[in-house]
Amino acid sequence: MKKLKKLTTAIGITVLIVAGGYALPERFTLPVEDMNNQSFNYQSFWFYPWGASIRHKGVDVFAPKGKDVYASTSGIVIHARTHHRGGKMILILGPKWRIHHFLHLDTILINKYTYVHGGDRIGKVGNSGNAINKPSHLHYAITTPIPYLWQANTGIQGWKKIWYVDPTPYLLKQSNS
Repeated sequence: MKKLKKLTTAIGITVLIVAGGYALPERFTLPVEDMNNQSFNYQSFWFYPWGASIRHKGVDVFAPKGKDVYASTSGIVIHARTHHRGGKMILILGPKWRIHHFLHLDTILINKYTYVHGGDRIGKVGNSGNAINKPSHLHYAITTPIPYLWQANTGIQGWKKIWYVDPTPYLLKQSNS
């Protein structure tokens, strides 16, 4: 009986945590200073073929090196360091348990475990990591630890799409307003 009570409690707490993440409002802010709908190719998400990763799992926002990069939504910085492929990068855990990725930065202006609000300045556009010798840009992606099974499709790496959210509708909506 005690085991059943502990299990029920654990399930209840898990449901509250997951539901709580979905209850938070997701207010979206454009991630790059002065960007507009001409700053990115809205067809680049899930583009194939794309180098070593096979699929392009985000959107590249092109801007001059040093332009400000902003948190696109409120959340907790869960990663702020350099990676061999992503370069200087920041990951923010935001509402709906979505992780917002900011890659190829020139400068990181925020620390890990910091809470940020949408619109807070977090870095500068660059071309670090595997973007060296390429035009400066922000690679922006959104992932989810909760698989979106309805997004699975056939084809090369189609099963991986369940872990990604297309950022294009958010970028287009905000850049056109």
